[in-house]
Amino acid sequence: MKKIYLLFILLLGCYPVLAQQKVFIIPAPQTIEYGKGQLVWNAPLNIVCSSDLFDEANLLKECLINDYKSASFINKTGTKNADITLTIDNKIGSEPTGAYELIIHSKGVNIKAAEKSGIYYGIQSLLQIIHKGESGLALRKLTIKDFPAFQWRAFMLDESRNFKGKEVVEELLDRMGRLKMNIFHWHLTDDQGWRIEIKKYPELTKIGSYRDSTQIGGGIKNRIYDGIPQSGFYTQKDIKEIVKYANERHITVIPEIEMPGHATAAVAAYPWLGLTGDSLKVSCSWGTNYNVFNVASPRVMQFIEDVIDELITLFPSSVIHVGGDEVRYDQWEKSDYVQEYMKENKIFSPSDLQVQFTNRISNLIKSKGKRMIGWNEITGEKLHDFQLNEDKNETIQKLADGTIVQFWKGDIGLIQKTAEKGYDIVNSFHEYTYLDYDNNQIPLEKAYAFSPVPEGLPAHLRTKIVGGGCQMWSEYIPSVEEMYGKIFPRITAYAECFWTLPQNKNYKRFEQSLSYLKSNAAIYPQTNKVQVKTKK
Repeated sequence: MKKIYLLFILLLGCYPVLAQQKVFIIPAPQTIEYGKGQLVWNAPLNIVCSSDLFDEANLLKECLINDYKSASFINKTGTKNADITLTIDNKIGSEPTGAYELIIHSKGVNIKAAEKSGIYYGIQSLLQIIHKGESGLALRKLTIKDFPAFQWRAFMLDESRNFKGKEVVEELLDRMGRLKMNIFHWHLTDDQGWRIEIKKYPELTKIGSYRDSTQIGGGIKNRIYDGIPQSGFYTQKDIKEIVKYANERHITVIPEIEMPGHATAAVAAYPWLGLTGDSLKVSCSWGTNYNVFNVASPRVMQFIEDVIDELITLFPSSVIHVGGDEVRYDQWEKSDYVQEYMKENKIFSPSDLQVQFTNRISNLIKSKGKRMIGWNEITGEKLHDFQLNEDKNETIQKLADGTIVQFWKGDIGLIQKTAEKGYDIVNSFHEYTYLDYDNNQIPLEKAYAFSPVPEGLPAHLRTKIVGGGCQMWSEYIPSVEEMYGKIFPRITAYAECFWTLPQNKNYKRFEQSLSYLKSNAAIYPQTNKVQVKTKK
């Protein structure tokens, strides 16, 4: 198994542990009750659990060995002299999913939960509060009762723009697990690259994963390019291995396949997916592209179903993300074929056409036992100036019931409007959660101030907010090092926003917790062995 980095490594050597010293955990637990004194370990540790918890116990064992050089053994329930006991206990309650109890007493540590994810989260809290000193490993006696504030705690990685590769993804999954984040939102297709193997359509990766240059500066009219070819994609074998790696850390991988816009890479591979019939290159520039799918074509709809069928075999997630953002309507408005389709189906505006298309996809996904999520343009709201210019008609189509809406842009009041219509919402408001924004735009304190439930949302609608996400868009971030500099330590703030109840958040305490991150290798993943794949 890949080495697992401990997110919070304390200074090695002499580290005195005071009997009354508080512990600091990110994300902060809901309750901590302190006991008197401390527990000291100075011998090989005996981890006791039932066989169905061996995976969680093995992860704990590896962390203790790698991070604390402490030999550990795993035994079945009933073994005497247990140092750490992991127990499935239905009395803890299974709602919300991930609740756990962590008890440190004079004879050892007990972690209890109603399901495996809670055991795993209890382990993460334990690993953050172990102190290493001259006399061995020490822990403050305490009882933690903890549970997540939100069930959707997401980090998104965009790899269509700048491909990072399997090792980087697994590094990020390690850190997500340590922070109790449970959704890895994987943006795999866009105008600048198609990054997932679809066996029925091999040109998607043969052509769609390669571009001959990348924009590195300039505006719309005077773009500057690096002249360096880039390529890279995940085989289905890679995908299955990453999904397994994530599952071991109780993280669900949700793929995002952009439609109907941001489609240039797909149309470059198969021109019949688009509307112009032109032979295209994968886009080398950023910004909103005009190329969209021909949503009036039965052949295109069959293509989408074929892709979704292959996604379902790769991703056990109950949710599939279809993008749906920043769709330019020019090609639809200029196409006689599309205009005729709109007349036949009594569709009166391009935004209505997008909602109608989205509903077809939502119903398709639902028929396959899954649920659809998309960016909040899928509701038909006009969020961009170009939409106001191109589509002056009101949207009358209604988004399909059961669809999840991921809010990223627009007036914050749209969240209430969407919730009132009955949709579940993931709040990813870009002004607070976009990790590609620099630290001046979103400093750590502003990131920490984010709440998935916007201020003023009526109490009866708050349950419609299922959680939040932070997004790592990669347009101008080609290197792994620069990407990590954007992600860390702000991801720790988002993790606490998604896990810790608002009344239990405290920025000063959070800063104190961050002060325990003494090793740069613990905060920032090692990158000397990880390179972005390029094609020369």
